Amino acid sequence: SKKEEDLPHAINRLLREVRGTEEEGLLTQVVVRSMAKAVYTTENIGHYGLSFPYYTHFTSPIRRYPDLMVHRALAHYLDGGAPLDRERMDLLCKHSSNMEKMASDAERASIRYKQAEFLLERLGESFAGTISGITAWGVYVQLNENHCEGMIPLRDMPGDHYRFEEEKYQLVGQRSGRVFRLGDELEVTVRSVDMERRTVDLLPKEDAAQARERKARTASSRRQEASKREHKRRTQGKRKKR
Repeated sequence: SKKEEDLPHAINRLLREVRGTEEEGLLTQVVVRSMAKAVYTTENIGHYGLSFPYYTHFTSPIRRYPDLMVHRALAHYLDGGAPLDRERMDLLCKHSSNMEKMASDAERASIRYKQAEFLLERLGESFAGTISGITAWGVYVQLNENHCEGMIPLRDMPGDHYRFEEEKYQLVGQRSGRVFRLGDELEVTVRSVDMERRTVDLLPKEDAAQARERKARTASSRRQEASKREHKRRTQGKRKKR
């Protein structure tokens, strides 16, 4: 439909409009995440994002095996060669797509590991961050200073119970009506790091302060209870001696 044909142009126009603004990085990230992962194929499907009806690409110098495939195909056809074996090319494309996905997954895992390792030394520290993702189970926040990312579990969102509105991609407080959206600024504290799972749990700074106060009050209460028990024990001991 015409609407579908216009969508790539609208996306490109949006990205041009936010170029150089504070929102550029976040919006670009959201657009890329929303698109299906590219795969290598012998079918010409154009390029959706660039709105090109015909598309292929390669790099020079060659960095991937598909680059070499394109180089060889171009040289073959420029020399007047016969059509290449479609079945063999399909197999090579499928294998290359699988290998690229494995490499991409490994890259993301290594980044998450190093981010977790970095923040492990900064437990309890506070950072300014930007909401980079919202789900039904929590809010992802990218720290502005170092671009590390962590998550605030939904149960730890401040001062209310929040519901996830998937269509609007936002959280809304059931009592307060407070809204959290992509791009919102948030002060957070690094609460915990799980190196095995490569995850970082964050806490809103205001709640972190409250948590410290509660912890201090709990510790004080425990000390008082322990003191009372010790006093009672000594008093009972003196009575027995008499």
